[in-house]
Parts: sequence; C-alpha cells; structure tokens
Amino acid sequence: MKKGFYNLLKGKFLISDDAFKNWRFIFFLSALALIVIASSHRADKKVYRIAQLSNEVKEIKSEYVDIRMILMQAKMETKIISAMAKKGLTPSETPPQKIIITRKD
Repeated sequence: MKKGFYNLLKGKFLISDDAFKNWRFIFFLSALALIVIASSHRADKKVYRIAQLSNEVKEIKSEYVDIRMILMQAKMETKIISAMAKKGLTPSETPPQKIIITRKD
C-alpha cells in the first residue's frame, strides 16, 4: 500500500510500459473537463443575455404605459376643448341633429 502510494506520487504510472492506456485516459478526462467548462460558460452567457432582455422588456413596458397615459390624457374632452379655445374654436351650444334621408321609388 505504501509502495503504491509512493509510485503514484512519483508518477511511475505515466512512464511505465503500459503508460499509453493511462495517458489516453488522462487526455480523455482533460477533454471532458474542457467540454464541461465550455458548456458552463455558454450557459452563463445565456443567463446574462436573458437578464439583459428581461430588463429591456421592463423598460419598454414602462415606456408603453407612459405613452398610453399621455395619449389618454390628450384624448380627454377637456384637453381638446382647451386646445381648441386657444385657436378660437368653441364647442357648439346646440346638440347635433341626425339627418334621415328617405328614398321614394
């Protein structure tokens, strides 16, 4: 047991006669480690992108609400009357009348 541990620390498994199997396994594990690291970096990039897009969506929604509020205020009758009063127009005192046209054949 003690001799096997010392051989492991000295790296004899890498220079012995059947070391090719060990080197292949080490390269395989290194390749797997690189793949795992690359996939985690890619996942992190996606998480950051999703957070960025959700912030943009929140900003656009708040801008939409602000513009909709301004539009609703601009469509109010009192705002329209005050804007037209500045130009010299006033609302009619008499209500509109419906005109009905009947055809005689």
